Amino acid sequence: MKLIGLTGSIGMGKSTTAAMFREAGVPVYDADAAVHVLYDVGGAAVEPVGAAFPGVVKDGRVDREALRQQVLGDPEALKRLNAIVHPLVGQHRGKFFTDVEGTGADMVVLDIPLLFETGGHANVDAVVVASAPAEMQRERVLARPGMTPERLDAILAQQLADAEKRARADYVVDTGRGLEAARTQVAEIIRQLRAGK
Repeated sequence: MKLIGLTGSIGMGKSTTAAMFREAGVPVYDADAAVHVLYDVGGAAVEPVGAAFPGVVKDGRVDREALRQQVLGDPEALKRLNAIVHPLVGQHRGKFFTDVEGTGADMVVLDIPLLFETGGHANVDAVVVASAPAEMQRERVLARPGMTPERLDAILAQQLADAEKRARADYVVDTGRGLEAARTQVAEIIRQLRAGK
């Protein structure tokens, strides 16, 4: 079973691209969704994150915004958070693989926002990067509720530059050309991967 790493900076259309792989019948593991489960009531990350970052647990779940305030722009705090969360996500992903192996799937997509930043690209067979022009990215992200230019810049400062991601990718899906064009690119990537290219 081939492991395909899917990544892309904020606002680049990574989630939409992941949905296209899923629609094409390729199982997708969403690391961000896993974190949501881990942060929710009864989630395995609630207690250790709450202990490491006092005040971020509200009503039995990790308040992502309160946590973001504590780690944004603080590399040491982010490192501490990752040391808690990444092993838990790894366990969650292990169960996903066990379930998928039973289906006979020939490939699986790992939707991981910080694939390069965490070194995860070394553990996959191919890397797909979702990308779009910078002005389109800013427009998409600034349309989100509560987003500010300053917050976007702080997020981008923690992510590898889009040009670097594109340069290191095996495949790039240009989401700036519309949904149908992106869907066509995804279908071609799947075809090439199945052909062993």
